Amino acid sequence: MIAQHLVSLSGLLAAALFIFGLKRMASPVTALSGIMTAGAGMIVAIAATFLMVLDLDQAAKSHLTTNLGLGILALLVGGGWAWWRGARVEMTAMPQMVALYNGMGGGAAAAIAAVELSNGTGSGALLLAVTIIGALIGSISLTGSIIAWAKLDGRIDKPWRFSGQRLVNGLFFLATLVVGTGIIFLHGSLTGAGLAVLFFAGALAFGVLMTLPIGGADMPVVISLYNAFTGLAVGLEGFALQNPALMIAGMVVGSAGTLLTLLMAKAMNRSLANVLFSNFGDGAASGGSEIHGQMKSADAADAAINMRYASSVIIIPGYGLAVAQAQQKLHEFVKILQAAGVDVKFAIHPVAGRMPGHMNVLLAEAGVPYDIIFDMDEINADFTNTDVALVIGANDVVNPAARTDKSSPIYGMPILDADKARQVYVIKRGQGKGYSGVENQLFFEENCSMIYGDAQVVLTQMVQSVKDLAAAA
Repeated sequence: MIAQHLVSLSGLLAAALFIFGLKRMASPVTALSGIMTAGAGMIVAIAATFLMVLDLDQAAKSHLTTNLGLGILALLVGGGWAWWRGARVEMTAMPQMVALYNGMGGGAAAAIAAVELSNGTGSGALLLAVTIIGALIGSISLTGSIIAWAKLDGRIDKPWRFSGQRLVNGLFFLATLVVGTGIIFLHGSLTGAGLAVLFFAGALAFGVLMTLPIGGADMPVVISLYNAFTGLAVGLEGFALQNPALMIAGMVVGSAGTLLTLLMAKAMNRSLANVLFSNFGDGAASGGSEIHGQMKSADAADAAINMRYASSVIIIPGYGLAVAQAQQKLHEFVKILQAAGVDVKFAIHPVAGRMPGHMNVLLAEAGVPYDIIFDMDEINADFTNTDVALVIGANDVVNPAARTDKSSPIYGMPILDADKARQVYVIKRGQGKGYSGVENQLFFEENCSMIYGDAQVVLTQMVQSVKDLAAAA
């Protein structure tokens, strides 16, 4: 009985730490402590799970040694691998890691459901239904996240589509639901066990079928969606197990992931259904008016000196900055400009990069102060009074066609108004289109010049040019 009370109190403490940790994560200044707080909550929840063995009956205790050994082994292997891999993952691979860890959470929820079904527990219709729904969502999150990881990692380089795919996927999902319903009525019989195997196979396969057609440019939204799926699945399985810590953790993750998904879809001026079921974002988008003019190139040294004597500079980072691992060099350049009296700010678009918050994490890693990093809504009005806008590896989030060209696939998408600055410099590896395959009108504007090359190399040249200028003065 004492153990039961300890478990209940531990669940309450874990829930409080989860909620407080999420609140801390809302600001970049306190995000690290928020993550640590939520992690402490998870440690408390795990410890409570081990305390539950004190209240087991004699029959259950006969399996105690084996189960405890397996639990400790799982913690050591999983925790050790995550610690080792997390410490070594490069910033360009961070989206893949997030996608994979999202999927593991969904897979864990599905595994809990499978154990519950195989043990014959939760035989009530309501608990069975909750278990089945959690298993369905968790399985979809697992395999869907694995496909998202493969797309982001370049292992799947293009969407897989065929005629009538939406109908096929819809029928496949409906069939899986029918099988899941059958389990509720036949649970405990041999037929019910066979249906369970068929159900999990269908749910796992649907996660693959659902994600394969989605283009790479939409992966940030997909990662966020599967994060919400994982939270929902964990919450449902927590309800089935009557575990308050799991329920609250799942609800917190599920609600946060859902809100983030909707915000990101809104940031692209697209519905979630359009993201999931359209053919946008595969690197081969077409449409849009013909763009006249030509791109003009500029020398890195000239651009750096121009920024050195500017009054204000706004920097727009994109995935190209992460690929070049040039965030440290960029921060060095920024500090030189600030020392010369230049007002430097960073502008972050909600869907810049390959995952939610990718650019914020990138800049935080380089030590860029939080007070000069602004979201799109906070800084867009400043571009008209800015001397220079520096775009590094970003494309669609600064494309003026989103405002002016109704035939463009990205028309209506809110963008950063970089084109309204007096001078725009774009650091880009080549003249190719962005991840979505849409030609960028900004690159052809009169006030825009292209600096071709790897961002690390170009920024190194910029830093050296400004240092040489100061030495010669």
